[in-house]
Amino acid sequence: MKVNDLRSALTLLRSLDDQLIETDIEVDPMGELSGIYRHVGAQGTVMRPTKEGPAMMFNNIKGHPGARVVTGILASRKRVGYLLDCPPEKLGFLLKDSVNNPIKPIVIPNEQAKCQEVVHYATDEGFDIRKLVPAPTNTLEDAGPYITLGMCYASNPETKESDVTIHRMCFQSKDEIYIFLQLGARHIGYFRELAEAKGEALPISISIGFDPAIEIASCFEAPTTPLGYDELQAAGAIRKAPVELVQCLTIKEKAIANAEYVIESEILPNRRIREDINSDTGKAMPEFPGYCGPANPSLPIIKVKAVTTRKNPIMQTCIGPSEEHVSMAGIPTEASILTMVEKAMPNKLQNVYCASCGGGKYVAIMQFKKSVPSDEGRQRQAALLAFSAFAELKHVFLVDEDVDPFDISDVMWAMTTRFQADIDMIPIPGVQCHPLDPSNQPQYAYNIRGVGIACKAIFDCTVPFDQKDRFQRAKFMDIDMEKWFGKQ
Repeated sequence: MKVNDLRSALTLLRSLDDQLIETDIEVDPMGELSGIYRHVGAQGTVMRPTKEGPAMMFNNIKGHPGARVVTGILASRKRVGYLLDCPPEKLGFLLKDSVNNPIKPIVIPNEQAKCQEVVHYATDEGFDIRKLVPAPTNTLEDAGPYITLGMCYASNPETKESDVTIHRMCFQSKDEIYIFLQLGARHIGYFRELAEAKGEALPISISIGFDPAIEIASCFEAPTTPLGYDELQAAGAIRKAPVELVQCLTIKEKAIANAEYVIESEILPNRRIREDINSDTGKAMPEFPGYCGPANPSLPIIKVKAVTTRKNPIMQTCIGPSEEHVSMAGIPTEASILTMVEKAMPNKLQNVYCASCGGGKYVAIMQFKKSVPSDEGRQRQAALLAFSAFAELKHVFLVDEDVDPFDISDVMWAMTTRFQADIDMIPIPGVQCHPLDPSNQPQYAYNIRGVGIACKAIFDCTVPFDQKDRFQRAKFMDIDMEKWFGKQ
């Protein structure tokens, strides 16, 4: 089944067993919606009890008559495989190929854009984005309702090159949103800085509810997609067809043409606001490491100009620490690591998994094949390549080709029987890591010099090449599965 937007993705999931459930029971978007999905299918680094399960559609949202909210679309690697028409263990390779074979997006006429079937201008009487867009509040401590899967599209004010990224954005008032832009980590943040230096606002569209291929591709980072590379080209390559954009109605910017919602807006220059100004909790929202992110004391303000939607739009959201984040952040990182190591040492890296325990960012399991004696030590070089490119990566586990990198129990077996901490653990102290890891803080250890400056580590769980004969796994008979269990 062809998938090119959120609705076709939902149609596909409905045709599969145990991939989508729906409820008509009224749900409160203030904490309750996320609390329910925690038990249904959040997984990731969400506090236990949780599990991997189906996506879930809520058809009756308290305070939002007629609205629908879906969550967990990508909260399963198996489900991502269905949606991208690719075996789950090969998704990193699919993403790697997509970057190398880009298909540029195209702009379609406004009258053909489904995202503009209904238009609400900020100048309309009674306009209030908080009532138009049913954004959930994930926990009762959150700073407010957050857009967690909003595709921000903006352009360099000097070169006019465009880029897409996903950021956390919180409703502030009827026509204002604040946005978290991590310094130096995303290109749109750089665009904002250029515009602000001129005293100008940065036009930005925020698309919500679209093709899962766009969600995944948008999470590529430099050096794989450097400044000037529009990740929508990679999404086009995944689908073998260009992503369709449309010109916005109130700003000089484009948006995803078949999105469920588009917020047309501008990031105002020299305007800042405290993230928890409406809650005073000191917290923002649950982030991918599994903790609530601290409220930022000073965030840029987005001024809303209009909200356009499809008829009967569907709000798409995610729980920050869920498996959904693992899919979005992890799979593009896997693709990037595969690309880098393949260039340096072809045919040695068999696969990579950016594991759930690291939220898709902190932990990578690299499956490395040693074929000749001179390969000994190159597995650690491969880990160093991954660290050099991704500051957020904290731990790399190296395993042999007979270990399944996607099975954490198998990885831990390798660590138990093929690892000695005094010789196989390689610490790399005093390097840039990630500020949302609460252990990467000066108050955690005396030798941490600044927030996010901490210790990376390689855990080499591979067998020394000259001892491979000693570490042969027990060889069981291969059988004809179809004979005994039928077609699976």
